[in-house]
Amino acid sequence: MRALAALSRFVGNTFAYWVLLFAVLAFLAPEWFIGLKPLIVPLLGLVMFGMGLTLKLDDFAEVGRHPWRVALGVVAHFVIMPGVAWLLCQAFHLPPEIAVGVILVGCCPSGTSSNVMTWLAKGDLALSVAIAAVTTLLAPLLTPALIWLLASAWLPVSFMEMFWSILQLVMLPIVLGVLAQKLLGARVQVAVDVLPLVSVVSIVLIVCAVVAASQARIAESGLLIMAVVILHNSFGFLLGYFTGKVFKLPLAQRKSLALEVGMQNSGLGAALASAHFSPLAAVPSALFSVWHNISGALLSTYFRRMEGTEPGGLKTDP
Repeated sequence: MRALAALSRFVGNTFAYWVLLFAVLAFLAPEWFIGLKPLIVPLLGLVMFGMGLTLKLDDFAEVGRHPWRVALGVVAHFVIMPGVAWLLCQAFHLPPEIAVGVILVGCCPSGTSSNVMTWLAKGDLALSVAIAAVTTLLAPLLTPALIWLLASAWLPVSFMEMFWSILQLVMLPIVLGVLAQKLLGARVQVAVDVLPLVSVVSIVLIVCAVVAASQARIAESGLLIMAVVILHNSFGFLLGYFTGKVFKLPLAQRKSLALEVGMQNSGLGAALASAHFSPLAAVPSALFSVWHNISGALLSTYFRRMEGTEPGGLKTDP
């Protein structure tokens, strides 16, 4: 188990490289991965179940200690990312399926690797974990509502269908994970040690399935989508950081806000797009998954060199 746990840590620390490598493979040889499409939903459920295994009541203690900071981060996340997505769709006159995909990823909760990036950046890890947890718990209501509000001009959006999908994809696996943690106690630590490996493999397979299913369309418009994804992510980081600055938060909290706003649960975006729209609508989420892990690592390295903070202790990496 020690060797497996060590492998899990290595794979977790090199997440971005694995996603990039297999995304390229799926583009060059889509026939190898096209059969993975039916696994997108179960794989995301597995990732969310793993998140449930790691969630503790202590993760929400920050809500009680500094509720306004957590609320600021949650509001910033669900205002900035959907708003920037909508503006980019208007500015680039994106085709309907791509526009819906960009807005969809913008309406998702915080990314599953944002806590690790915050820790590496010497940010406020407790605040980061609280924002990620609260945005995830609010996702069944806010994500479909925002998608319906912003994306229905391009394609029909059913609030109730997406609501039930997110309940099944996010809330049910998380609740089952929390229950398993309570029932199994310390024995669940064995599973937690290999969670980074399970999460990375699951996200990599989801990205491969999406890229393989839309290979021809990516070849046609991939550069445009990638440009929009990079701008979307960059504005998220920038506006998240300056939101903290406007509200006079300390540097550690500003770092946390930047990473929590800019990083999305792109696996959820890909699963929702594949289930409710088309493989092409899932491409922005797939490319976002590749890019935000690279940009998040680069930004956390830059943040780490900034003075005035102490590193937090790593709690979880769903």
